[in-house]
Amino acid sequence: MKTIQVAIVEDTQDIREGLALLIGSSEGFSCTDVFSNAEDALAELTRIKPDVVLTDINLPGMSGIDLVKALKPSIPATQFLMCSVYEDDESIFQSLKNGATGYLLKNSTPLKILSSIQEISAGGSPMSSSIARRVIASFQSNIPSKDYDLSEREKEILQYLSEGHMYKEVASSLFISIDTVRTHIRKIYEKLEVHSRTEALNKYYSKK
Repeated sequence: MKTIQVAIVEDTQDIREGLALLIGSSEGFSCTDVFSNAEDALAELTRIKPDVVLTDINLPGMSGIDLVKALKPSIPATQFLMCSVYEDDESIFQSLKNGATGYLLKNSTPLKILSSIQEISAGGSPMSSSIARRVIASFQSNIPSKDYDLSEREKEILQYLSEGHMYKEVASSLFISIDTVRTHIRKIYEKLEVHSRTEALNKYYSKK
């Protein structure tokens, strides 16, 4: 299994050191660099090109949201996972709009943080459950605008994704394998003509 290279951008020393220790000591993960501000990260990350950047929003100087916006065009393969205390709609949607593909709250468990890094590296869009609910609420209606010819199983899986569940949680709940979940999700993306969880939910649950 490929080791996931992770960089951390966090201004609070205790949190920064705790994340670095968690990621660096976990099998399958490597903490490549840590930064206490966005400016230093901006100068180095285009060279480092980690698989995943775990960044706070409220940083001294440039915000984490602006950091993602500045970096995403130059390192498009790098996935940005926001890890913040903020769960207001503005922070969430500005992050996603500017290139983040995942959003966790800082009270997430170590296991949730590691599994989210793994999921985002594999092409998923992990979110804390409360964040996923806000994303859905923002679509103003939980009534699909079209059926898109989704099967009942595909609709069921899409509902689980809208609640913030990870692939392995969906597999466990439905008593199917993770590979089967991934196959269904690929078909969902093909039918909706999208490439991520956020795009799929946005399109499927958009208001008529």
